[in-house]
Amino acid sequence: VAPAERAVQLRFGKYQETVGAGPHWHFPSPIDTVEIVNVGVVRSAELGFRAQGSGYRGNVTNESLMLTEDENIVDAKFTVQYVVSSARDYFFNIKDNNYNLKEVSQSAIRSVVGTHKMNVVFAERANIAAKIESLIQKVLDSYGAGVKIVSVQMEDVQAPEEVQEAFEDVNRAKEDLQRYINQAESYRNEVLPQARGEAARILSEARAYKEQIESKALGESSRFDQIYTEYKKSPEITRERLYLETMEQVLSNTKKVITDSSGNNIMMLPLDKMFSEISNAPKAPTSKLRFKEVNSQADIVKKRRVVDRQRSRR
Repeated sequence: VAPAERAVQLRFGKYQETVGAGPHWHFPSPIDTVEIVNVGVVRSAELGFRAQGSGYRGNVTNESLMLTEDENIVDAKFTVQYVVSSARDYFFNIKDNNYNLKEVSQSAIRSVVGTHKMNVVFAERANIAAKIESLIQKVLDSYGAGVKIVSVQMEDVQAPEEVQEAFEDVNRAKEDLQRYINQAESYRNEVLPQARGEAARILSEARAYKEQIESKALGESSRFDQIYTEYKKSPEITRERLYLETMEQVLSNTKKVITDSSGNNIMMLPLDKMFSEISNAPKAPTSKLRFKEVNSQADIVKKRRVVDRQRSRR
């Protein structure tokens, strides 16, 4: 018996024993008979096609065409590889092992493919093949076939030839759809951070503006309360002071010319130029500064008197 073989010995047609590699003896026929089974070779079964060299010899449509869960027809081709795990079971339990393996494999393939949608069958070939392999092995073990599945390979899966062109159009449309989705997501990922940043900036500016307005309002209300307190103490003086401060604020931002309306000769005092010359004049020693401060105070008193006269004329 060769190293990769097992010998099943029968005596008068009844199973006697299984022996491994090496020399063995047995009674001559018809007492003993020996069946040699090669357990080392990897056998294969093609489903949906027949191999010819490295290619296909054509479809076997009664094996390859099957329905999916969403009632679409797919053309799938499989290769099932297996070895003999028990020479006794392989020889005694199954009459035609190759035929039995193909029938079990077809049943398992149709069962698994029929529980998955068409796009899943196309996209998850390895997962589908693994489920088929597990189901075939489970059924063969229940038969006691003495076979171990090595692998199940999905050689090819596509739509039937009659609808192949339409199927390719659908695939192209799906690819375009996915491309548009990717472009939209890319645009969204680009625009959303900018929009969030702009929104955060606007909210921050609004909060700062709110705090500024509230602080200004509180300050003005506090100032008004202080003025009102002083006004209750001396209303006339407070009104006069408010009037002078308002006039000073208004007149400080406009050009001022004081004229004498009596007679034909008009004398004008260009106060804006006078103030600009005073503000731009170089600093003088301390004694001169004090003299200018006295003059400036006198000028302010004169200005206020002039304003009072104008107001009395009105």
